[in-house]
Amino acid sequence: MAKAAKTEAEAEPEAEGEEAPKKSRLPSKKVMIIAGAALLVVGGGGFGAMKFMGGKKQEEPKKEVVKPATFVDLPDVLVNLANSGGDRTQYLKVKVVLELPDAELVPKIQPLMPRVMDAFQTYLRELRPTDLDGSAGLYRLKEELTRRVNVAVAPNKVTAVLFKEIVVQ
Repeated sequence: MAKAAKTEAEAEPEAEGEEAPKKSRLPSKKVMIIAGAALLVVGGGGFGAMKFMGGKKQEEPKKEVVKPATFVDLPDVLVNLANSGGDRTQYLKVKVVLELPDAELVPKIQPLMPRVMDAFQTYLRELRPTDLDGSAGLYRLKEELTRRVNVAVAPNKVTAVLFKEIVVQ
């Protein structure tokens, strides 16, 4: 009977609405640290993804005002090409236009035109007729003339040398 009395005593608090004291079991420190670290990693990853991918404000594209190019005509250049001995003399006639990025450069470049023409004359006289063959030859000629003009008008800069007319005779 002692056992029965003991079980009735244990059952009594439940009948009266009182709960028996329960042992609460918290996770160990190790598990709490791992869970906290995982939460930080996941939260940091989400924040980083939002910041780098979708969190940026949409910037309106700036409308750049495109200035029209300015062109400066140069006098015609007529030179005899270098030949190798017995061939007949061939001539090169070139009409060239300089493309400038800004109209403000025209007064700065005009006083330097004798240098530009001298650079053209000395370079063009050294060319052979085979140097002008095909579009690749003309492209190399254009690039070289642009480089020489930029050296002559430095610190100013010419965008391009454009051909209006090329005649090899």
